Amino acid sequence: MDFSLHSLNGIKTLEVIDISSGSKLGYIADYVIDCMNHRVKNLIIPIGKQGWFSKNDFIEIEWGKIVKIGSDCLLVDLKNGALKKADAY
Repeated sequence: MDFSLHSLNGIKTLEVIDISSGSKLGYIADYVIDCMNHRVKNLIIPIGKQGWFSKNDFIEIEWGKIVKIGSDCLLVDLKNGALKKADAY
């Protein structure tokens, strides 16, 4: 059994890929943390073009949708519409 440990900063450097569509979603910009239970709830990923003066849109992916954390990418399964747009960041 593989019990690899990853830091949150280390996971931010991994590219997020959806295994149901094969699409590259990007890199993690931030996390939503449940402070009462001490757990990561969601990953925040920017979508669209990022610029200095442009407003970025973000999507949230639930932590439970992660299938595998590898050495160079993070695989998520977003079938059944598990992707939602983040409210404000």
